[in-house]
Amino acid sequence: MVYSPYDFNEANRHRVDFVEGKLREGSPVVGISFDGGLLLLTVRKTQRKIFEIYDRILFSALGQQADIEAIRVAAIDVAHREGFERSPDDVTAQRLVGFALSPPLKRVFGDVMSSPAVIRGLFGELGDTPEKDAFFLLNYDGEFQQMNGFAVVAGSAAAEDKMSLWLVGLDEKTTFENAVLLGFKAWAAGSMSSTDASPDEDADAPAEFSEEQVLKHLRESLKSGTAEIGVLDRFTSRESRFRLLGDKEVAGLIKGLK
Repeated sequence: MVYSPYDFNEANRHRVDFVEGKLREGSPVVGISFDGGLLLLTVRKTQRKIFEIYDRILFSALGQQADIEAIRVAAIDVAHREGFERSPDDVTAQRLVGFALSPPLKRVFGDVMSSPAVIRGLFGELGDTPEKDAFFLLNYDGEFQQMNGFAVVAGSAAAEDKMSLWLVGLDEKTTFENAVLLGFKAWAAGSMSSTDASPDEDADAPAEFSEEQVLKHLRESLKSGTAEIGVLDRFTSRESRFRLLGDKEVAGLIKGLK
């Protein structure tokens, strides 16, 4: 069977619609650079969503669990091989995303005879200073982009726009506590946008939600979900910079949001 350019484009449109529909069901992820490090946060149902990839690199995503796990394992394998064969300094999020993960995702998405990966991933890389922290957004079609200061991934572009409104104004002096509070408000805005709006409704959705609306949604979400925060400490004396916060510590941080 011979595909025409029209057939190929039509097949790609169907694949995009399929993946985007699946992604709307996922819980958003927020990444923030603050004075003492870098964090990723989300609210999960069951499976853990935030992982350490290498000494200075974190990863989270939304999508199908099998695809998320495949990307996580591939990133860890490449990072440790690069660190062993070259140097730990050669292990960067940009190399992982741009050279190891993006090309195979692009090939899979372009192959209309195979199932596309259902994933939108977020990598965070810790720098020596907040200005050198970096986030990399990796899409199911292999496209990626770098962000600084903060980054978000959600089930739609409109949801990500609403999340970003809550994070504008963050800078290198942002404290950990403030980053967490703003991060969960941004998460709630993204979750509301992803679950309450259909693709056709995005353009007509309100520009932003009120603080009362996002806090109410967050409270409801935490009744059935679990807040999760992963941190890379910039100034720690511990061997590992990565820290997945315990339930009691997370509860203390978000107490003021409930």
